[in-house]
Amino acid sequence: MMKAGTYYIGDLCYVMSDRWDEFCSLTCSGNNVLDGEFNLADGTRFATFTTKYGDGTYRDEQGNEYPVDAGLIGCINVKDITPSELENLSSGRVIEFVQDFSTFSAGGVLRFGSVCIDTDAEELEEEEDEIY
Repeated sequence: MMKAGTYYIGDLCYVMSDRWDEFCSLTCSGNNVLDGEFNLADGTRFATFTTKYGDGTYRDEQGNEYPVDAGLIGCINVKDITPSELENLSSGRVIEFVQDFSTFSAGGVLRFGSVCIDTDAEELEEEEDEIY
């Protein structure tokens, strides 16, 4: 569960590069990348989920784009992003959550509260092609 606040949603490599080593030590286990919610040693909480097809550009249910270079999309409270990384907020979306919210991933669909990003859109396109 993530606490209410103003969050960046996008590829976390753009806003956590100064803490990327610690990020990877928490989210990588051998050849596996772990999904879920994590805490850095300084108490910074973030959520991260791998995308279905790795790098690329994905869209949420409103058509907003999320460029991905690290094969993941996550969220972190804007107040926990270091000043040197704040200039990268435009690589994702900044959203205010007025209540605590859940995050999860299922079948390539990533959810951050009310934000839903389908990273398996190719499957949807194939299904639409079969209908017509």
